[in-house]
Amino acid sequence: MKGVVQTMDEIERMKRWRLILGAESNERFTSMNKNSGFALSEEQALMDQALAAIYSHSESDRFGTGRGAGNGPSNPQISKWLGDVRTLFEKDLVTIIQADAMERCGLRQLIFEPELLDNIEPDINLASTILMLKDQIPKRSKESVRAFIQKIVEEINKLLEADIRRAVTSAINRRLHSPIPSAAAMDFPLTIRRNLKNYNPELGTIVPEHFYFFDRTTTAASKQWTVILDVDQSGSMGESVIYSSIMSCILASMAAIRTHIVAFDTSVVDLTEKCEDPVDLLFGFQLGGGTNIDQSVAYCQKFVENPSKTLFFLITDLEEGGNRASLLHRLRDLKESGVTIVCLLAIADGGKPYYDAQMAQKVAGLKIPCFACNPEMLPTLLERAFKGQDLEAFHKEFEKRKR
Repeated sequence: MKGVVQTMDEIERMKRWRLILGAESNERFTSMNKNSGFALSEEQALMDQALAAIYSHSESDRFGTGRGAGNGPSNPQISKWLGDVRTLFEKDLVTIIQADAMERCGLRQLIFEPELLDNIEPDINLASTILMLKDQIPKRSKESVRAFIQKIVEEINKLLEADIRRAVTSAINRRLHSPIPSAAAMDFPLTIRRNLKNYNPELGTIVPEHFYFFDRTTTAASKQWTVILDVDQSGSMGESVIYSSIMSCILASMAAIRTHIVAFDTSVVDLTEKCEDPVDLLFGFQLGGGTNIDQSVAYCQKFVENPSKTLFFLITDLEEGGNRASLLHRLRDLKESGVTIVCLLAIADGGKPYYDAQMAQKVAGLKIPCFACNPEMLPTLLERAFKGQDLEAFHKEFEKRKR
C-alpha cells in the first residue's frame, strides 16, 4: 500500500524526520503510516518536548519570544529543560541546542552581560541554571558570575552554619567533659542531675558543689566520625547540589569529623579536596546527564572504616539509570554493617520534592529514611543522626507534621 512504511529501519527514519520537523508535522506522519503503528517512543516524546521549547513555531510551546531575558520561562523550568537535554542528546548536540536556547530565549543576554547579573537579586534557581551553563560563560562575565554565586552561598551559610555547628558539636561531644570552666560549654542537665542532693529548701534552688562542662577540644575519639555526602548531579538536582555543597564545606571545616563529598551522574568524581571553598566546590559539579547511583555508592564504600561511626547521605532523585537491584543490595549491606544512611530526596522548584516514588518506597523498605525536607531541617537531622536516635521515627514524625 502506497505511503505505508514497511520496515523498522524506515519507521525509525520517519520518526527522526518527525522530530526534525516538529509537532506541526505529526498529523501528516501519522496519516502516512497509520498501518505501521507509527508513534514516538517515550524517550522520543521527551526529545520532542525539549526541542519544541526552543524550535517550535508555536509561541505556546516555546520558552519565550527571544526578545530578552525577561520574556523567558521561570528558572526552575529552564533548569529541568537543561537537565533533560543533557540526558537525551549526545554531548555535541547538547552544545548546539544550549547555544540556540541562549540565542533564541534570552539566556545569552542574562549570562553574557555582567552588568545585568550584578543587579539581579540572588536566586537559587538562577544559580543552578548558571552552573549548568558555566562552560559557556565568557571570560569577561566569570567574575560577575562567581560574585553572584557567592551571594547565594553567603545567604545559605547564614541560614545553616550556626545551627549545623551547634547540632554536630552538641551531639558528638555530649559525653566528653572538661574541668575547664566555660559558661558557654556548661552541661546544664548533667550539672543539675549530679547536684540534686544539694537542693536548698530555704533558697528554693540547687547549690552545686561541682559543675560539668563539655570538652570542646579535639580528641582522638571525636575524630572517629566520618560523614559521606554522595550527591547526584543530574539535571533535576540544581538546588540540592547547592545546599549539599555548602553543608559539605561547613562539616569539612569541623575538626571533629572527616568529610567526603562525591558527585555522580554516569561517572563518579571525588570533590573532597574542593571543600575549603563552597564556590569552587559548586563549580566542580557538572550538572546534567544520566544517573548511576549504584556505581557511586560502590565508590563511597571505601571510605567506611568504622561503620558505627559513619553517616552516609545519599542525595538524589532516585531516578536510577544503573542496576537498581544491585543498588538496593548495596544499601542493605551498608545498613546492616552499622552505617547510618539517610536519603535526601531532590529539592526542585522552590522547595518541592522531585523523585522516583517507587524507588523511594523500596529504599524506605530497607529501613533507610527518605527525607524530602527543606534545608532548615538539616541541622536537626544531623543532630539526631549523630546521637544515634531513631531516624525512622523522626521521619514519621516529620511526615505527619507536613500533612
